[in-house]
Amino acid sequence: LMCRAKYQLKLGRFQDARETYMSIFKRGASEDYAVHSGYMCSLLEMDGAICEEALTLDGTGTLATMMPLSSEQKQKLMEVYINGELSNEIPRSHALKRIQLTLHEGDDLKNALDVYCRKLLKKGAPSLGTDLSSLYLVDKDGRYERVTDPVDVKAHPTYAMIVSLVEGYISSLSSCSKFSADDDDTEEDPSTQLWTWYLRAVLHEVSGELTEGLELVEKCLEHTPTGVDLYELKARLLKASGNIKSAVECLDKGRELDKQDRYINNQTTKYMLQAGMEDTALERISLFTKHEGNPEQNLYDMQCSWYELELAACLAKKEDWGRSLKKYAAVVKHFDDFHEDQFDFHSYCIRKVTLRAYTAVLRYEDNLWGQQYYGQAAEGIINVYLHLHDNPTITKEEEEPDYSSMTAAQRKKAKAIQRKKKKAAEKKAAEEAEKQMAKEAAAEKENGGKKKNTNNKGPQAVVDPDPFGKELLQKDPLEEAKKYSAILSKYAPNSIKTWLLQYDVAVRRGKALMALQALFKARALAGNTPNSDIFTRTVDFASKVETLKGDNSAVQEVVASELSVLLNGGSVSDYVASAVEDVKKNRLTDLSYRVAIAKAIALTKTSGVADAAAIIVDGGIDSTGVTASCCKEALVALKSFGNEAGEASTKWSEIVKTKFPLMV
Repeated sequence: LMCRAKYQLKLGRFQDARETYMSIFKRGASEDYAVHSGYMCSLLEMDGAICEEALTLDGTGTLATMMPLSSEQKQKLMEVYINGELSNEIPRSHALKRIQLTLHEGDDLKNALDVYCRKLLKKGAPSLGTDLSSLYLVDKDGRYERVTDPVDVKAHPTYAMIVSLVEGYISSLSSCSKFSADDDDTEEDPSTQLWTWYLRAVLHEVSGELTEGLELVEKCLEHTPTGVDLYELKARLLKASGNIKSAVECLDKGRELDKQDRYINNQTTKYMLQAGMEDTALERISLFTKHEGNPEQNLYDMQCSWYELELAACLAKKEDWGRSLKKYAAVVKHFDDFHEDQFDFHSYCIRKVTLRAYTAVLRYEDNLWGQQYYGQAAEGIINVYLHLHDNPTITKEEEEPDYSSMTAAQRKKAKAIQRKKKKAAEKKAAEEAEKQMAKEAAAEKENGGKKKNTNNKGPQAVVDPDPFGKELLQKDPLEEAKKYSAILSKYAPNSIKTWLLQYDVAVRRGKALMALQALFKARALAGNTPNSDIFTRTVDFASKVETLKGDNSAVQEVVASELSVLLNGGSVSDYVASAVEDVKKNRLTDLSYRVAIAKAIALTKTSGVADAAAIIVDGGIDSTGVTASCCKEALVALKSFGNEAGEASTKWSEIVKTKFPLMV
């Protein structure tokens, strides 16, 4: 039926499509937002391209949240959703009530929100705050976009409306245990007050009011110390405040309250990896794995990509480059397996005549290497290999030095250093082996003292011949980075990160035209939105252009003409000065963009250090893009400017402490 309705929309047979969608609703698909989107398209008789786009929306997205509709179109939808065909056919549908919020405006929206929030607060729905945040929409080039930055959220009228309602609930519930003093209803349960506080804390979170959110969560925990969702919210607030260690402790405490909850266990594992606690994280994730002394092998067999990506990032932060590459490569291997598996499904699908499912799989396979997890793994591999290329001594530390050119004293000293390195490596290997034995002993104890099955009939443990990724470290870094950037360029061309990585690789390879192309591609995707990464690389390219041009006259001519376009017709100093003027005109400019401009000023010597520091400090923390990590990055940039920016660094630290007092 779904396919029939889709093709009827494409053929312009809107009445037939509407009847088909009504049949689907009657069959029990009243909560499927894709069906609602199709129904809206058939009712409003939208053109084929819009219909196709609307049918691909995720979550609670519908035609009404995809693009602005005229008042006549909204009125037509409200006639069937409020007092018409659908309200009579599926009156108990939650999606029906949820979609009505996207059609109302002004006081009607406030009244609808009031009814919607009261119902879910009585039920105790932790997801209400996230649900409502999808209503913070702004029109951009004929399509709605959801605002997520705290500055934009606080300025959104729907947010202000929701905050006003919730604060009214809190006041009334505290005084008379009712949502409103004028209500004739009986008093609400104490849990209603709890979930109203919780909702207000979530609203504090999305608006960047972290301290206020934490205070309210503490109030919730005093009321109900056993609420697992409360600990998760508190952990999110602590993490956003820049204190990941405290967030881990809080989330682990919540996990202890419900050890059967796989989600909270996974979240705890993820936070631990982000805090650099990979050993403890493995213990937590092992609670939900089936293994015989080696849970990581089970996670690999189960293709648990999110864990491997987080672990790889954790190891990269600790500069354990070999093991980090191993984990990123494991995710890449999963996708290679997906590609190979389609051959197994081919004969099965033909035999079982599941052709629609099979064509869906084929479409998925066509863009397999453009999927999010693959992109993250490829990005991690490229960044590690580029770091190894920039720091070749890392991979040469284990190589024997050339003693022939040394004096006797130098040779003696070099050999002593090599012996120390060898002992350190042996000690590390012994510690890893001891850890593995301890894990196996623990597993044996859990199995009631039974030893692992060592005969040929049982499953044999997989032995990794290269657990520390030494073989991966010996590969040519630039060639490996080139390979993965080429894959991303082909399969993920609509991602800005793809072209930023392509630029990073091309510059190191001395490919001026390829680097220039990558910058133009990234700029086209970003549009008019300032992007710190693109700005930084543009300045970097302009500063290196003389060394990249080479001897080819045609390349030199193209680079010279296109660089002028890239820099808006001026020099690199003019380009940076223009960015400075734009920032001064708009005090809400993204913090990361301001940091990039400050670094560019110092690099190009467009102005003095004082002016570079002022770009960061004078903008304050009331702009967009202000996060704990970005504030730390700004402080690092200020300190890199030297003693001249010492006073600015101190002032910035004091400013940041007002918003992130818990940051460490």
